[in-house]
Amino acid sequence: MHPDPRDPHPTPQVGVVVIGYNDADHVVDAVRSALDQGTAVGEVVAVDDCSTDGSGELLARLAADEPRLRIVRRETNSGGCGSPRNTGIDAVTMPYVMFLDSDDVLPPGAVDALLAAAEGAHAEVASGLCVRRELPSGREQPWQARLYTAHTVLTHPSQRPRLVHDTLCVNKLYRTAFLREHGIRFPEGRFLYEDFVFTARVLAAAPRITLVPDRVYVWHVRRSAEQLSLSLDRGRIDNWKARTEACAMAYDILLGAGQKELARAARAKFLDHELRMYARELGLRDGDYQRAWWAHTREYLARYDAADWEANPSAPGRLLARVVLESPEPCDLPRLKELAARPARLLPPYDRTPDGTPVWSADLPQASLTPLLTRPTRLLPLTVEAELRPRARGTRLRLRLHELYGRVAEAGPQEVEVEWQSREDGHTAQHERTTFTPSGTDGWSAEVPVDLDRLGAGTWDLRLTVHFADGASRSMTAHALAGAGRLRRHAVPSFRHAVLLVQPYATHSGALALRVATGIRGVMKVADGRLRRLLH
Repeated sequence: MHPDPRDPHPTPQVGVVVIGYNDADHVVDAVRSALDQGTAVGEVVAVDDCSTDGSGELLARLAADEPRLRIVRRETNSGGCGSPRNTGIDAVTMPYVMFLDSDDVLPPGAVDALLAAAEGAHAEVASGLCVRRELPSGREQPWQARLYTAHTVLTHPSQRPRLVHDTLCVNKLYRTAFLREHGIRFPEGRFLYEDFVFTARVLAAAPRITLVPDRVYVWHVRRSAEQLSLSLDRGRIDNWKARTEACAMAYDILLGAGQKELARAARAKFLDHELRMYARELGLRDGDYQRAWWAHTREYLARYDAADWEANPSAPGRLLARVVLESPEPCDLPRLKELAARPARLLPPYDRTPDGTPVWSADLPQASLTPLLTRPTRLLPLTVEAELRPRARGTRLRLRLHELYGRVAEAGPQEVEVEWQSREDGHTAQHERTTFTPSGTDGWSAEVPVDLDRLGAGTWDLRLTVHFADGASRSMTAHALAGAGRLRRHAVPSFRHAVLLVQPYATHSGALALRVATGIRGVMKVADGRLRRLLH
């Protein structure tokens, strides 16, 4: 029987497994978000991984008034997320199961959307959109949104290789019998990135899958928390080794199940996602970490075969990987950081060998950049340098677009659209469009006004779209020029706010962004915060 979405009292069919350890501040909200899904949720199994902060007592009080809530307390702490989720799989009695972490929530209607899709498609797995919600700002970023644009039914996972990019287990509904029949479980104990392995085991079993565009999970990202979540704590080399181990296991699982296309996609995903993410942060680490990361990454990449490199050879992650493989020691970290950015930027110099072959650098000619000669214009790792100097009589943004092995001149740059996007809520405050003009022999320049009063208080990211004569366009960010006082604070008179405190700065990926504080109170708040940091 398929559930009728109009039925206010559908038959209970879903068990939600909520796992938690010492998360008394959030676990009750997580459990309530599962219970509030309605009568389709027949049980919520709260697995307490031996908490010592009173979480268990909070759950017990909640369970006293909620018969659908069952509490399972593990006798010893597992050190990870896999073991408590396995405990939940064993305890669930409903035909379907979902997973929820104690610091996240299920949005209203999530279970109904997934259950209706699963039942309607006779699918073993139903998957929906997860959003990452940055706290305390509340800004939301969809996770793998390209997978969830429309209702889709896949009779086999290989029909959508990009499924390997969605390694989360929490935005999905699983048929309980499917997991048990195939022995699909999470790695036990303290195993980071257990989702990677679990998802690979699910895909390897070739389930029928349905995708829905509905929001079904809210992933709370608390970067200022005293204890970062395991996935955000990337400052130690053990984290990178754990991530590569999980990626290697996922590849082996898929290949061992005969899922060659998905296995190949998993290796491509490592280059496009994992490698680029950690390379962007490499300059923040000390020399010991950098050398250990470089050596371990080279060892991991050495496992790739020719076919792994042939697919999309001009993609930024593959170019980055080639540099790492060809250099025995860490090199060009600032330039690699820019190539790893999203969108990618390849900073000058643009060297060639004596026969004209594009290469990474004169010191590393074996790292060829020949694939860039055929990469579509809209995907080229173009570099626009940006300089913003606030002035009382009008602030101007200066842009310079660099040539890239003749590809830019070939496409014919004409115009650039300039937008400032709020970091807090994503809205755009200004939109300007201007013409590029030739500047020297290897570049083009443009200049636009910036109305700081219209921007107002907040953090603003610069977004550009370059339009070419051949009809192509390239969306990108701009490289922040440093030096000569370009990235320092400026106090600027304001008609609307009396005074503005403006600071252009480079993000950790090298892109230009802007902080603005308004009014005397806003300026004093910034000054007070800076003083406190100096004193501590």
